[in-house]
Amino acid sequence: MVTEERTQELVRGLYNAVVQMDEDAAGELSRAVVEEGVDAYYAVTQGLTAAMDKVGELYANGEYFVPELLLSADALYAGLDILRPHIRLDRDEKKKQVIIGTVEGDIHDIGKNLVRIMFEAAGWVIHDMGKDVKLSKFVEEQARTNSDVIALSALMTTSMTAMPKVIAMIKAEHPDVAVMVGGAPLTRDIAASYGADGYANNAGEAVREANAMLKRVKK
Repeated sequence: MVTEERTQELVRGLYNAVVQMDEDAAGELSRAVVEEGVDAYYAVTQGLTAAMDKVGELYANGEYFVPELLLSADALYAGLDILRPHIRLDRDEKKKQVIIGTVEGDIHDIGKNLVRIMFEAAGWVIHDMGKDVKLSKFVEEQARTNSDVIALSALMTTSMTAMPKVIAMIKAEHPDVAVMVGGAPLTRDIAASYGADGYANNAGEAVREANAMLKRVKK
């Protein structure tokens, strides 16, 4: 029987491995979690996910940049790949779902991919539409998945003008879904004027904003 002290040692190690961008350590510690019988779900949420939340905070504060974020994500995935098959599936908690994509006319997807990493680290189910997504496809995907959040990305001033149109299309068919937007040319005021329920300035803020937005929408 694994001791509480050993459990916390492994969880702290996973946390540090992700924050310190150590992919090898994340894999080694995850294998130890499995071999020693530590709860895989606990290791993921308190170790890997908590660490990626810290990485997002460091990114938002300008202490980490895109290379650090991607290297931390590599460490995260090294651990997740080992631990996921060992997570018990008898939990009652319903996973939140997000549809994410870059709107039609925009082929940029680095920002969208970083946001995806943050949602995946937080345990959301991801429906990634990719880039240059036709506006009607977001509506169709929501009808198929009944997701909690739709996250729209635009990196150009020309493509961001499609956002109010797609938000109106989504809300007409699915008024209860929360829509958030992000991208370099956008601001919180522009997002509000477009009819969005929320706005994320960067990947580090995306999940926190999504959770806050869901609370506002459900009131």
